[in-house]
Amino acid sequence: LQLSAVKLAELHSDLKIQEKDELSWKKLKAEGLDEDGEKEAKLRRNLNVIMTKYGMNGKKDSQLVDTNYIKDGTESDTLDDPRLEKLWSKAKTSGKFSDEELDKLWREFKHHKEKIHEYNILLETVSRTEDIHKNVINPSEENLVKEEILHNKHKELKEKLRSINQGFERLRKVSHQGYDTTSEFEEPRVIDLWDMAKSANFTEKELESFREELKHFEAKIEKHHHYQKQLEISHQKLKHIEGTGDKDHLNRNKEKYAMLQEKTKELGYKVKKHLQDLSSRISQGLQHNEL
Repeated sequence: LQLSAVKLAELHSDLKIQEKDELSWKKLKAEGLDEDGEKEAKLRRNLNVIMTKYGMNGKKDSQLVDTNYIKDGTESDTLDDPRLEKLWSKAKTSGKFSDEELDKLWREFKHHKEKIHEYNILLETVSRTEDIHKNVINPSEENLVKEEILHNKHKELKEKLRSINQGFERLRKVSHQGYDTTSEFEEPRVIDLWDMAKSANFTEKELESFREELKHFEAKIEKHHHYQKQLEISHQKLKHIEGTGDKDHLNRNKEKYAMLQEKTKELGYKVKKHLQDLSSRISQGLQHNEL
């Protein structure tokens, strides 16, 4: 796959979560608690996202953008959307961003691209399910259950599309005006969660509690970014030392690299699990709004 050290650590974290979710699903299935197959379908969709994200789906150029946006002074991937490419080009040449801010903005563009990928995968899943459903001749109780599943998937699509539209507006605003120094959050995933939380059915007290939790979550993400950068530096240093033939120096750096790799994997898993939990809570609040 020719993945960087950081992407390999990220893949490990994603697969660890997928494995845990699949084990939980197997227990549910054994207890007869996934009769409609909705949880199984979601697991397959999540695995499809992972395979697309890391270029394991058999399609060329399907990997999402790499963790670090600067590679010898150039971006490591395209954004696959002319509107995003135009905004990014404008931001780079505007002079309104420091190198650190450009790095942060690229992460926002990358996050937006990931959301579009996930939306397209869900849309494809829903379309296939609808085609199968239309070909059923005799309605039955089972088909009524499938209609309910389709209804829920359409609500999920609507929620994801709203998030994409909000995200694009934010990117457009930031690209033109620069970063707002008074902004409460900086990490794109946290900004998304906070925007959705404000639209959910939370009391003022619950919203304030959620705000505090998001601050802790953002600190956890920043710590993960720090280890990702250290891992990448360690990987480059290791490759350089391998060419010198100094075995003692090489062994010391291999130990440091292994430690950083394990810490990055561990933090990546914790960040993604926390993100799942927060997203689930918001989703429940948004669904309650529609009842």
